[in-house]
Amino acid sequence: MARRYDCNDATDRKTGLREAASAVRRGELVVLPTDTLYGIGADAFSKEAVGDLLAAKGRGRNMPTPVLIGSPNTLHGLVTDFSEQAWELVDAFWPGGLTLVAKHQPSLAWDLGETRGTVAVRMPLHPVAIELLTEVGPMAVSSANLSGHPAPEDCDAARAMLGDSVSVYLDGGPTPSTLPSSIVDVTGKVPVLLRAGALTAEQLREVVPDLEVAP
Repeated sequence: MARRYDCNDATDRKTGLREAASAVRRGELVVLPTDTLYGIGADAFSKEAVGDLLAAKGRGRNMPTPVLIGSPNTLHGLVTDFSEQAWELVDAFWPGGLTLVAKHQPSLAWDLGETRGTVAVRMPLHPVAIELLTEVGPMAVSSANLSGHPAPEDCDAARAMLGDSVSVYLDGGPTPSTLPSSIVDVTGKVPVLLRAGALTAEQLREVVPDLEVAP
């Protein structure tokens, strides 16, 4: 039976974060609020948990799960060949609505789907998410919806779709934004905007003027 905690109540928030962290360590799924949309998350280093996440969403391995982290410093252990421009984007827009696609460390023992050696990584601007990520480490997190359905802007919508496939729901109220994160590929010499969302190409070009936009 899924448990739900009101993170706007200090006592419930503390209990919920403790229970969510325990659930993640057991390889179970949790729903958490972010600054963009609600996410369904699992231990990024548990192949079984990530598989359960994809199954809960009805999503295939051809759509790999992004990773959320609680601090930019965590990047040092996750990515390689991270350019100066990529770090400039991190400095300017993290925590916030920017996902970066980078080459991951080849030594990492994880299976996020068919990533072709890359990882989509973000640090969200939400205190509940950051507190959980700081406690448990990197999490595989995707929007908390069934594949093909609208991404949820509140906990009710997430629970209506995912039900008891999730162990713990952290309810932070409506999300502050209805836009998904913007996605920028930093694996090449020039950053490429793959998806505009919370950040526009114009905003990103204020930091990396040579940003290209994928067709």
